[in-house]
Amino acid sequence: MAQRLHEVAREVSVCGDGRAALESLLRDSPDLVILDIGLPGLNGLEICRALRAAGNSTLVLMLSGRGSELDRVVGLEFGADDYMVKPFSMLELLARVRALFRRIDAKHVATGCDFGIRAAGLVIDVAARKVTRDGHQIELTEKEFDLLHVFAANPGRVFSRARLLDLAWGHGNSVYEYTVTSHINRLRRKIEPDAAHPRIIQTVWGLGYRFNHDAF
Repeated sequence: MAQRLHEVAREVSVCGDGRAALESLLRDSPDLVILDIGLPGLNGLEICRALRAAGNSTLVLMLSGRGSELDRVVGLEFGADDYMVKPFSMLELLARVRALFRRIDAKHVATGCDFGIRAAGLVIDVAARKVTRDGHQIELTEKEFDLLHVFAANPGRVFSRARLLDLAWGHGNSVYEYTVTSHINRLRRKIEPDAAHPRIIQTVWGLGYRFNHDAF
């Protein structure tokens, strides 16, 4: 598998133990990790949750023999960017990896913005993928940053959950729409002074969400 993955990546590291894998991921910050749920020590879900809790935005492709809708949703809710069910072909795996890498390249195009954004008391450094307020960095996961970038680049525009799925997760992704809601709720807890009464990312009932550029 590692040899074939060199088709889409310059360097591949392999680790068969969950705890060692987590240490390696936090230390080396690779571009993408293919993460099996059934690892010894720490399982893939625990590793993914620990990565996201640490603010690590490494792309995660989750592998599992469990293919029910609930299993997929749980994997994605733990922070995975994609989820593949065993058995699968090597061609499909490579296609998924390429698609995740293409998603990174397409993000700036999707939002129509490749420069820094100042809005609602936030400074969004698009190139460095960093968000600060009053000089203090706000740690966001990859998807939280993607959603904020989409909103801030289009202030006042209402986005449906389906459209946000296309922009932040990519067309044709099997993520469910309510996953967008859970990510927005987590994003609000990080950027809103009062997440229970959001002023920055506003809900437009029956339509979706919009970004209030003049929240402060």
